[in-house]
This record gives sequence, structure tokens and C-alpha cells, in this order.
Amino acid sequence: MIDVVIAGAGPNGLMLACELALAGARPLVLERLTEPTTEQRANGLVGQVVRMLDRRGLYERLTAPGAIPEPAPAFVFGAFPLDLNDLPDNPLYTLMVPQLRIQHMLAERAAELGVEVRRGHEVTGLAQGEKSVTVELRGRAPVEAAFLVGADGGHSTVRKLTGIEFPGVTADDSVSLTGHVSVPPDLVGADGGLTVPGFGVVPPFRHLRTERGLITWGPFPDGAPLITTVEWDRPAEGAASLDELRAGASRVLGVDVPLAPPTGPGPHLMRRLFGGNTRIAARYRAGRVFLLGDAAHVHSAIGGPGLNMGLQDAVNLGWKLASELRGHAPEGLLDTYESERAPVAHRVAMHTQAQSLLTRPGGDVTALRELFGELLAQPTARRHIAQLLAGADITYDMGPATGPLVGRWAPDLPGLRELTRTGRPLLLDPTGTLDAGAWAPHIDTVTAPALDTALLLRPDCYVAWQGTTDDGLHEALGTWFRAAQS
Repeated sequence: MIDVVIAGAGPNGLMLACELALAGARPLVLERLTEPTTEQRANGLVGQVVRMLDRRGLYERLTAPGAIPEPAPAFVFGAFPLDLNDLPDNPLYTLMVPQLRIQHMLAERAAELGVEVRRGHEVTGLAQGEKSVTVELRGRAPVEAAFLVGADGGHSTVRKLTGIEFPGVTADDSVSLTGHVSVPPDLVGADGGLTVPGFGVVPPFRHLRTERGLITWGPFPDGAPLITTVEWDRPAEGAASLDELRAGASRVLGVDVPLAPPTGPGPHLMRRLFGGNTRIAARYRAGRVFLLGDAAHVHSAIGGPGLNMGLQDAVNLGWKLASELRGHAPEGLLDTYESERAPVAHRVAMHTQAQSLLTRPGGDVTALRELFGELLAQPTARRHIAQLLAGADITYDMGPATGPLVGRWAPDLPGLRELTRTGRPLLLDPTGTLDAGAWAPHIDTVTAPALDTALLLRPDCYVAWQGTTDDGLHEALGTWFRAAQS
């Protein structure tokens, strides 16, 4: 019997497969599509997941050998520029690589770990038993597994089959156009900004709001530039086209914008979206079935939080499922997936809805933006927003364990990026005297003399215990791991 069937071979499903395989479980990925998609979606990674990939040894696969993440000097929030240069502990990291590259890298890593991906396998039904779930497939024999995870997107079949509700709101008064284009080279400045005659400079990779709409210019170095426009209360019919995109950009900026068809190899994107959804699953779990990524939550793409949240869902769920399968999980461990990750989804829904409101046209929004701009002039406000966007403000409930780092994601400690590549729990001991007791077979204990306090890290790099003696250590270990049998 398969350990875990994962429905969906997108980045989130593949990341979960990698985490499970790293922990010794046997996942099987089922994908409805017969070939990998060529549709471009997200344009990069934003937030804590950038460093999480580094801690699994995956960051340099998307950059260069030996590369390490660096905090972003600037970002955007609700079409405001967000200067982060004066933040001494800037938490916001970015990695501007297309989602297709991320997906390809994760597929390669999954193959290295022995993960099987079966394409052309569409889930059509499921039946849960006491110890397994049977997954029915269109035109193929069913598959039995201990657990099933739906990583099959916002229209998740798995979610619908389990009967989990997907409450939220739908906004249908905007139209967004995104397309690859080309522009005269002399209009692109050294910093990547696009000079539009009669208007001025459209900065790169930032939302620019006017009283007529929103525009984004993305001069990606390894492909054709992308233009996105958003307008409100404007109907659109027929197939999306460059002419429509050009007209929308001209309306938003108030002048003609010299956009031409993209050059170079494709695939090239031309997409129109109406409105948007903000929805969060009523439950993340139904028996032996779990939801992951967009199957559990959808929201506006503004600020790029989607992959950050979905990939970290995978890192949170992976080690817990593997622990359950190996018999190392204490009672109730699997329920902490929802209790920890659902509040994160609600927080992301909150700030993406707020950002979307700040980008709308109208005098009342302009007044709100004036006030909000005054707030963002304060470093404390910018730090708060940066932590919000990065997901660095999340603290999990670690039970009785105490300490300023307990429940938070582990800071960048000496050697940590190498130690966390195995995905095993870590006990970092500055004295070399701490004893993990009956939990020792499940824990990697490392002497870390550079630290002034001992730290117990879960596989997802969250601090589960902190102390200078072993007081409370075994209690914390028992909260997250079942003691080895003698």
C-alpha cells in the first residue's frame, strides 16, 4: 500500500512529495495532465519560503552554486513602494524566478528522492476506511494509500469529494490583463524602469496606481517582459489580445504606451482574469484526507504570497504525515497542521484584501492612501508590513515550552542551512551535555558552542523548546515526537 497519494503535481504537491521522501515515507503523485503545463503563473517567490528552500539545499538550484539568500532592499504593498534598506533585521526575501522553473526543479528533486509521478491520472472518487483511503481514477485501477492529500488547486476535486466547504467572497467588478510584450529598448532604463513618453517612468516590479487603474511592468531578465493592467467596471469580450492590453495600459496611464508583440522563444502569455476569489476551506482535514495550497485557500495574487504559503503548508504537513506513518507521532500531531496553517491563510487573506482595496481608483481611496503613506514613512510600520508579507510574524503554539524564540521560525544560526538539509529534528546544544533520552533515535543532536541557549527545532525549522538546562526538554520532545520503544 502507498503511504501518501498526492493529487496534483504542481509546486506544492511536489514539495510535499520531497518532504515525505526525505523523511522516509513513500509518496505517489497523481497528475491529471499528461504533460507538464507550459502556462506561466507566479513570477517568483516572496517571503520566508526563500530561506526554507535554502535550508533544504534547493535555493542554489534556482540561482547559482554557493548562493545564499539576501533580504530584498525594497518591495511593494498595495501599490506603495516599500523601502526596506533601513531595517536592521529585514525579514523579507525574494527570488524572482518563474514558477515553471521552480516546478521543474522540484520535479527533478522528487525524482532524485525516488518519488513516482504518474501523469494522465485523474482523481474521480475516494472512499475512506479505518486505516486507508481508496482513490478512484478515470479509466484506471484504483489506488489505496494510508493518506490522500489534495494539492489540486482552487477547483480541487479532492476538496469537493470530501464535502469540505470553501466559504469566502468573490469580487467580480475588475478585469485584469497580463501579457508578454516587447518595447523599444531605448525606453528601458538601467534600473529596468519603463519610460512612457508623456507620462514618465513606470518602475520595474512595482504596482503603479493611477485614478484610472493599476499597471505593473516586469522586465524579467530570462524572458520577455510582462505587462499587467487592472481596471474596474469595464466589460471585456472575446479572446484576450495585445490590442486590448495596449488599450488598457493607455487608459491607465492616460497616454499611448508603445507595446509590441513579444520576441524570442515562447511560450508567451496573454491572459484575462475577471475579479477574484478569497476563500479558505472550512477544514483542512477530513479523516485521512488533507488539503494543501490552493485547494485549501485562494486569495488575490497581489504581493505574491501564494507560493510562500503553499510551499510552507507542504513543509508543515510533510514531517507530520511521515511521523504518523513511522509510528513516531504523538496523539493529535496531524491535527496541528490545520491549527497552525489555517490562521496563516486568514492572515494572508486579510492583507491581500487590504492591498487590493488600496489599489482601486477613486478619491476616497486616494485619501486613504495619503494617510497610509504617512504611516509607511515610519520604520516600525514598514517592519510590521515586511514581517506580514514574509510570514515572519507567525508564532505557533508549542504547548508548555517557553522562551523568546519558542514557536517562531529559527533565526539564521551558524551552520543551520547545512544541518537542516536532512529534514530531521535538531537539538542544538551549546554545552554538549543535554540528553534527548528515549527520543534520541528520532533527533539529531549537534553541539553548537556558538549559541548561548539550547534550541530544539522541528523539521520545519520552528523552535519547539529553548533553555540553558534540560528543564522542560523531555516534555517538549513528548509534545512533538513519540519516544522510541526500548
